[in-house]
Amino acid sequence: MTDIVERDAASAGPEQIDHVVIRFAGDSGDGMQLTGDRFTSASAVFGNDLSTLPEFPAEIRAPAGSVNGVSSFQVQISDHDITTPGDAPGVLVAMNPAALKADLGRLEQGGTLILNIDTFDERNFEKADYRSNPLEDGTLDGYKVIKVPMTTLTKEAAIPLGVKPRDADRSKNFFALGLISFMYSRPIEATLAWIDERFAKADLVRSSNRAAFMAGYHYGETTEEFGHRFAVKPAQLPPGEYTNISGNTALAWGLVAAAQLAKLPLTLGSYPITPASDILHELSKHKNFGIRTVQAEDEIAAAALAVGAAFAGHLGVTTTSGPGVALKSEATSLAVSLELPFLLVDIQRGGPSTGLPTKTEAADLNIALFGRHGEAPLPVVASYSPSHCFFAAIEAARIALKYRTPVILLSDGYLANGSEPWLLPDVSTLPDISVSFATEHNHVRDDGTTEFWPYLRDPETLARPWAIPGTPGLMHRVGGIEKEDGSGNINYSPDNHEHMVHLRAEKVARIANELAPLEIHGDADADVLVVGWGSTWAAIHDAVGRTRRRGAKVAWVHLVHLNPLPADLGDVLRRYRKVVVPELNMGQLCRVLRAEYLVDARSVSKVQGLPFTAVEIDAAIARAQEELS
Repeated sequence: MTDIVERDAASAGPEQIDHVVIRFAGDSGDGMQLTGDRFTSASAVFGNDLSTLPEFPAEIRAPAGSVNGVSSFQVQISDHDITTPGDAPGVLVAMNPAALKADLGRLEQGGTLILNIDTFDERNFEKADYRSNPLEDGTLDGYKVIKVPMTTLTKEAAIPLGVKPRDADRSKNFFALGLISFMYSRPIEATLAWIDERFAKADLVRSSNRAAFMAGYHYGETTEEFGHRFAVKPAQLPPGEYTNISGNTALAWGLVAAAQLAKLPLTLGSYPITPASDILHELSKHKNFGIRTVQAEDEIAAAALAVGAAFAGHLGVTTTSGPGVALKSEATSLAVSLELPFLLVDIQRGGPSTGLPTKTEAADLNIALFGRHGEAPLPVVASYSPSHCFFAAIEAARIALKYRTPVILLSDGYLANGSEPWLLPDVSTLPDISVSFATEHNHVRDDGTTEFWPYLRDPETLARPWAIPGTPGLMHRVGGIEKEDGSGNINYSPDNHEHMVHLRAEKVARIANELAPLEIHGDADADVLVVGWGSTWAAIHDAVGRTRRRGAKVAWVHLVHLNPLPADLGDVLRRYRKVVVPELNMGQLCRVLRAEYLVDARSVSKVQGLPFTAVEIDAAIARAQEELS
C-alpha cells in the first residue's frame, strides 16, 4: 500500500514550495563551490530570485577529511523577493563525515540530510574527530536522512566510458548536482550545455561529468527514498535583462563604468589578497575600456602606483583587504596631502593580522575613518549588497573626482563572494561624473602677469584644480610636505598648517550637504530604530519584515556614507527611544554615533566570520522593544 501511495504522489507532479535553502558541503577538493554555483546558475536561468553564501576553508592545504578542510556553498532560491541565503538550510548535502560535523548544526530541525554514504567509514570518522558512528549514536535523530552511494554510482556511470576510477571519483559532485536538480525540478539543459563547453578540450572529463550528472538525476527519478519532487516557481521580478552577479564582479564593473562616466582611463595598482583578488582578475579582462592593471610587488607599491596614476590624470585605484589597508596608510595619507582623486577598495575579512582570510567581517571601519597619521580625514562609502557594489563604486569615484580627495570604499567577504540576480541598469540613467583638467593660468600676480596655482580652490567644493603633468605653462609642485594654500609653495608656518588642516577637513565635511535625506524604512512612528551599514542590509531587511509581520513597529535606516555622515542623521536618531546598531565588529559605528550625537545607541555585535542571520537581528529588535514595555 505504501508503494502505491508514493507512486500516486510522484505522478501528481512536483509539490509547489515558495523557497528552499540548500547547503552543499564537502572537502575543498570535492567541488562544492562549483556544484553550488551551477545549481545557482540553473535557478537564475529559470527565473528564481536567489542569494548565495559560499564558504571556503582558511587553510590552503587543510588535511583531507578534516573539519578545517570543509568547503561549503549555501543558496536560497525563491518565487519572491529575498535578500539573504537563508538562516538555516532545509537540505544539507554532506559529501563526508567532516562536512556533516562542520555543518549539521546549521540544518533546520526536521531538515533533509543527504549523505554520500560511501565515505562514512571508520577512517573518515577518525579524520573528522568523531568518537562514535554518527549514523548510529543518535546524532542524526530528528532529521530525514537519505544515504546515497554517490562515489559508487558515479564510478559505475563513468568507468564504462573509459574513465579511470580515480578520475571518475572527481565527478561525484556532478552526481550530487544531478540529484538535487531532480529533487527541485531544475532545468538540466543549461547545465549539460555548460559541461560540454567548460570541458570541451578534455573529452573524458566532459563525458565523466555528464554521465555523473545524469546518473544523479536518474537516481532521483528511480529511487523511492525521495517520495516526490519539489518545484519553486520563477519570481515575479521587474521586467528587464538580468544577470547573476557577485559583489566583486559588480564592483569591478562599477569601476569600469565610473571610468567611462568620468571619461578617464583607470589604473589599478593591486597585490593579490583574499578576498579582493577577483577584482584584479575581472578588471584585467577589460583593457578595451582603457583599464590598466598592474600586479605590484607588494601592497605599498600598489598604493603608490595608484597615487601616481591619479597625479597623471587617471582614475587611480588600489584594492586590498584589512592587512593591506594598514600597509597602504602612508600612500593614502600622501593622497590626502596631494588632494588627488584616489580610490582605496577594502574587501573586509576577519582580523587582526591574517585572521580569518576566507571569512567575512566588517571591522575595518575604525581604520578607514582614523587609520592615518596626522589629521587626514577622507570620505568613506560602504556597499550593502552584491549588486549595490556596482553603484557604490560609481559613488566613491564621483566623490573622489568632484572633491579631489582619496576615498575608501568598503565591501566585505560576504558581499564579495555572494551573488544575486541583478537587473542591468539603463546606462543613460548613470550620472555624468566627468571632470575638467586645468589648462590655463588661474592666478594674477601683482605685476599683472599670470601663473598657475595648484591649491586655488573651487569656492563650493574647496577642490583644488587638477592639472596633468606636462600641460604647457602649468608646471607645479605637489608633495607630502605642508603646502601653502593657493600657491602650493612649501610653508611650515603654524598658521598655514592649521589653516590647511581645517580646509581639508571642511572639504570632506561639505560632502554631507549634497547627500539625499535618509530614507526611513518601516514605521516612522516606531520606538525602536535599527541603524545598519554594509552587508548587514540583507539580514536587517528580513528581520524588519518579520518584526512588522508579527504586529510590532520598527524603523530602519541604512548608511552608505560613513564619512561624512548624512546631515540629517542626528535628527533622525533623536526621534526614537531605542537605537540598535547591528555590526560585524565590536560596535565601531555604534561608538561613533554615541560620540557624535550623544544618543544611547546599543551595539549588536557578531564576530564569528559569518554574516548575521535575520533571526539574530529580529531577536535584538524584540529585546529592545521588551525593554520599553
